[in-house]
Amino acid sequence: VLDDMDTDTRKGVGLLTTSAVAQRDQKPLVTVATFATGQEKTLSPLLERLGDAVARGEDQLWRMTDPVFALWLQWRQPGGAVVPMTVLGDDGVPTPVAHTRLRALVTRAFVSRAIERLAPRIEAVAHELIDGFAHRGEVELVEAFATPLPVRIIAELIGVESAAIPSLLDWSHRMVAMYQPHPSRETEDRAEAASRDFTAFLREEIAQKRTAPGTSLIHQLIAAETEAGKLTEDEMVSTLALLLNAGHEATVHHLGNGVKALLESGACIDWSDEASREAAVEEALRFDTPLHLFTRIALTDLEFAPGWTLRRGESVGLLLAAANRDPAVYPEPHRLEPTRPGPAHVSLGGGIHFCIGAPLARLELGLAFRALFTRLPGPRIVGVPRFRDTWHFHGLERLDLAFEPT
Repeated sequence: VLDDMDTDTRKGVGLLTTSAVAQRDQKPLVTVATFATGQEKTLSPLLERLGDAVARGEDQLWRMTDPVFALWLQWRQPGGAVVPMTVLGDDGVPTPVAHTRLRALVTRAFVSRAIERLAPRIEAVAHELIDGFAHRGEVELVEAFATPLPVRIIAELIGVESAAIPSLLDWSHRMVAMYQPHPSRETEDRAEAASRDFTAFLREEIAQKRTAPGTSLIHQLIAAETEAGKLTEDEMVSTLALLLNAGHEATVHHLGNGVKALLESGACIDWSDEASREAAVEEALRFDTPLHLFTRIALTDLEFAPGWTLRRGESVGLLLAAANRDPAVYPEPHRLEPTRPGPAHVSLGGGIHFCIGAPLARLELGLAFRALFTRLPGPRIVGVPRFRDTWHFHGLERLDLAFEPT
């Protein structure tokens, strides 16, 4: 279906091609599309072929929070063994009870009251990075600021030394490259090598911290492991890999996309006011979310929409970015409006799979935006921002800014 669409439309909507996955797993995947006013005509052939399974924004949130859907992620170990991010049942369908157990072990590290204690450190790192380019009057923001800030914070929170950050970024990028319909053999081999190296690194980190007291998340998980039945080392490795990747990949793109959107909108925001800052963060998340699609697996047979029946184990593609631009939910959805009253966006998911790092992401974005827009006088975009050629994420690989040197 997507081959009938031009490249710009396909990337803008973020629709999910599933043929490669379906062929490998022998399970059909159903794509549920939302669309915005400006795209209805362009997408009409696609919508006709998908029938009536077109979800609006509020339906997207309902589907994500409904208990009949689950998330399935995997982590590949050396030798090709696969450790599931959420423990699977005998028929390959995720077990919600196991997911709840694993999530509960890391929740306390990411609750708002715990994350708020990181604010001084986030601000310090943000200003340290800005100090490196404020005097120049120009910067490529993705490499100089948007990438190093979140990866340093999540590494410190989990308990990984800063010297390992270049390797963490390399492994993450190679693994995320697998999130596409038709990865090449070279991409698969590079991702496999990265997963082996990442697993070995994490096992070594865990081994070292077993004999060294501390308060990092790794130490907390080691403590949980000693309580019978709560955690295995394989689960610890897969959980840490997920948190390290998810804890920076999306936030890098949130920062780049957000700065671009705020500058292009010309919005005037009082960054010293906490309420105004938080509202700007939420609207930026809605306007250009980088995690624009996600899948959910049906835990039971159900009729998803008239004429569309899902069987246990089949998947649904959720188009989060499109739901955030739904004109039936958001008036003038293509306009960034920091004072927009709501409803809440779906950029961070919903239900039992709501982004566990949401408090950290929101805090990082608010403090990073405040630091940038108060430290850099007269910021403006230079040239054409360049988006990264990736399927799963929609984010910038280059954003050049100019400003008055300080």
